[in-house]
Amino acid sequence: MATGRTHRPATRSRGIPEATVARLPLYLRALTGLSERSVPTVSSEELAAAAGVNSAKLRKDFSYLGSYGTRGVGYDVEYLVYQISRELGLTQDWPVVIVGIGNLGAALANYGGFASRGFRVAALIDADPGMAGKPVAGIPVQHSDDLEKIIEDNGVSIGVIATPAGAAQPVCDRLVAAGVTSILNFAPTVLTVPDGVDVRKVDLSIELQILAFHEQRKAGEEAAAADAAGAVAAGRGDSADKGPDGDVPAVMPA
Repeated sequence: MATGRTHRPATRSRGIPEATVARLPLYLRALTGLSERSVPTVSSEELAAAAGVNSAKLRKDFSYLGSYGTRGVGYDVEYLVYQISRELGLTQDWPVVIVGIGNLGAALANYGGFASRGFRVAALIDADPGMAGKPVAGIPVQHSDDLEKIIEDNGVSIGVIATPAGAAQPVCDRLVAAGVTSILNFAPTVLTVPDGVDVRKVDLSIELQILAFHEQRKAGEEAAAADAAGAVAAGRGDSADKGPDGDVPAVMPA
């Protein structure tokens, strides 16, 4: 059983800051798009805009990779794709297991981007005996009783948890005990893991709640602006009704 602490990101090799590591996939996605359009070189400003960061931060991030570009030319797109892919470990084939093949797990299994990004779905695992043997995305679902053997047979080091919240920690414990050292958690709960195990959490409800906050704030700002505009218009109307000395003129008889 995993009896450690709540996970904290470990320091990466070569002294690359965790914040830089988190931005590398953004750069890679932008560079891949450029590569698909046969764009040979890109400036730091263009790439930063495509990745949604500022160019100074991009240049700092790339300095950790030992890539500085060429003045007046920019960065070689294909070389950067290779360099970032290598740094992220995407130049090899990573077998992945997905545990929990409900609606979300099935959607993840059907995601077509794994293979093109260095990952291979080695197995789909579910606790429901009725799911055993059923193909999802062309892969037969296997029962969770065989989880440890599946991980060993496929050399899996990355696990994806898409179970209900109550099952997530026990599944996590079994994955870790079987040798999995990196976990992507879609379950709406915080996992506790031992040192040396990396956990990334994806919580769709939290992201939606953050968006709701921004929507509420924007609505409040719009309402305040409308109130202010109404007050200004009312003030102008009052001024128009007053005479030169500021008094409201008497209504003249018809």
